[in-house]
Amino acid sequence: MRNLFVKIAAAGLFMLAPALAQAAEGYSTANVNMRAGPSTRYPAVAVIPAGSSVEIRGCLSDLNWCDVEFYGGRGWVSGQYVQALYQQRRIYVGPQYYRPLGIPVIRFSVDNYWDRYYRNRDFYRERDRWSRGPDYYYRDRDNRDRDRDRDRDNRDRDRNWRERDRDRDWRDRDGDRDRRGDNQRDDRQRYDRQGDDRRGDDRRPDRRDFDCRPGDPSCYQ
Repeated sequence: MRNLFVKIAAAGLFMLAPALAQAAEGYSTANVNMRAGPSTRYPAVAVIPAGSSVEIRGCLSDLNWCDVEFYGGRGWVSGQYVQALYQQRRIYVGPQYYRPLGIPVIRFSVDNYWDRYYRNRDFYRERDRWSRGPDYYYRDRDNRDRDRDRDRDNRDRDRNWRERDRDRDWRDRDGDRDRRGDNQRDDRQRYDRQGDDRRGDDRRPDRRDFDCRPGDPSCYQ
């Protein structure tokens, strides 16, 4: 029985040995952003000061980006800003050093990685768009921005049209009012002239305005 327990314990240690080796100590060479994914287009989650120690949890095979741990947080840093100790000297982390340093080659999935580490982040709400890749996300965002700009332009154009229509209506009303005023003045002037004409007609003719004919009795009145 004792030998059985020893074998089980030895097997457990053997199984844990690779897991314990799945990290390497590294150092940041500059003030670098730790990002939510292996691209400078992913959101930044922290800034790692130059010379800070990080735990390298794995790197991509096709891109020189590594998943690192810094003060309990997780994120991605480009290998060109991370060095590791190899044969008593510091080297920049690259694919040729993954195996000697004990760094596993891993893959990245927005859904799995963000579910594990970024549930409390604001950008987590848009993980469906981010899961298609940062290029798609930014292209989609650019399209949304263009749609908003187009809608704003349409609203501005509609408002300008309404303002122009309103100004035209006001000008038309002012013109109608001016024309009515002119017509009223013309009517008043015509009425005044007609009144003058009527007053002229009402005046009794002066007898001297007529030529008297000899024998006409009115000539002697």
